[in-house]
Amino acid sequence: MSHPTQITDDQFESEVIKSSTPVLVDFWAEWCGPCKAIAPTLEEIAGDYDGRLKVVKVDVDENRQSATQYGIRSIPSLLLFKDGAEVDRIIGALPKQQLMEKIDGHL
Repeated sequence: MSHPTQITDDQFESEVIKSSTPVLVDFWAEWCGPCKAIAPTLEEIAGDYDGRLKVVKVDVDENRQSATQYGIRSIPSLLLFKDGAEVDRIIGALPKQQLMEKIDGHL
């Protein structure tokens, strides 16, 4: 079973942009309540979509370059990348079913 992977600014290009699999990027922070609330859902999604979708987490406090580059102003922000390009952006903690509908539209 797959789990969300913590990545850094230095890993962003290799793990997200150059990924052959679509990637859901969770921009989050330790102090963010809604980020903690959505974490179990992202764990489930990582398992449900194992092999079809990669789920990564970027701590905005430790990785400001990626957060700035993608204009992250509120967290949690979930960005969906496919073939190296952002194809969808979800702001806030949505229920699992709504997240899956957005993801399924791009797989």
